[in-house]
Amino acid sequence: MAVKPLPGKRGKKSKRVRLEDLAEACGVSLSTASRALAGEKGVRPEIRQKVLQAAKIANYTIPTAVAGQKVILAASSAAMIDYVRNQFTLYVLEGLNERAQALGLEIVKRSIGDKNEELAVLKEALDDPQVAGLLFLTVDDEAMLAATRSFDKPVVLLNGDDPFMRLSSVTPCNRSSARLGADHLIDLGHERILFLMRPGRRTIERRYEGWKDALLHRGLPFDEDLVVPVEDWLPELAAQAVAARIAARGLDFTAILAAGDSLAVGAMMGIQQSGFSVPGDVSVMGMDDLPQAAFLNPPLTTMHIPMREIGSVALDLLRDSLSSLPIPPRRVELACHLVERSSTAPCRPLPNK
Repeated sequence: MAVKPLPGKRGKKSKRVRLEDLAEACGVSLSTASRALAGEKGVRPEIRQKVLQAAKIANYTIPTAVAGQKVILAASSAAMIDYVRNQFTLYVLEGLNERAQALGLEIVKRSIGDKNEELAVLKEALDDPQVAGLLFLTVDDEAMLAATRSFDKPVVLLNGDDPFMRLSSVTPCNRSSARLGADHLIDLGHERILFLMRPGRRTIERRYEGWKDALLHRGLPFDEDLVVPVEDWLPELAAQAVAARIAARGLDFTAILAAGDSLAVGAMMGIQQSGFSVPGDVSVMGMDDLPQAAFLNPPLTTMHIPMREIGSVALDLLRDSLSSLPIPPRRVELACHLVERSSTAPCRPLPNK
């Protein structure tokens, strides 16, 4: 079957050819056209040739073929701890591995706990011609980031970002996610909303900023006294922090937005241990939407973070960086959405009011 004429050719004002145009011209689906251009498996040779020919005629930029090459995934100690405890890292890796399999890439996994281990990984990547680039998972340390900025092969950050925008990165949109979560609680009538967080990472600071944005935008008083920090992501520490606050001040809040589901679990424990109920006395909301959130008592209202997509998009971003076209570093932030369950409810007056 002949390829249909593409828009922008012969006699008409040129316009940028889209992937949709190629798919229509070749009589194939959008996903088939994408896989044919990327050299992925599952496309018949004659279909692949037709799509490639149409792309050549239209001057469409074809993604760099990466099949058979390697990508080193360097995971920080924070990522490895999370892998064991909370499964966030597990789902990022699932998305990464699925995309790598489709592209025919081999993912080589390395852990990095300090600068020397990072330098060893960079040397390994530089010395191996089959290594196309590197992915750094949950890395915030400025000294580590500095060593990668002048590296000769592409580097993409997963679940982290470069404040100087010299490295490309993929994260959930942490600030808007926390803003949406806080807005949900405010819409339920809550004004005294604690923010429970483990300080330290830039991604979590973005969530803090989103919570603060919501309070200020809705004209509610912002008080740093509403921030409850904990030293780790363990539910037990969150439970202790919430119970200690109630013991010292009484119930002076009606809702808690936790920076992660694990802290939300602890918050519910602390409230219940103090003789109050969720959501009868206090609404509790998390961020992550880990699978276990649906099985808590009560089931946890949370913000869904696209964990698998973080991995797959990062690999596509790395592949784009391998093209011959000059592409500046990009920060990709993936949208999150509310998952409403039973741990939040309309606000009730505080006991002392």
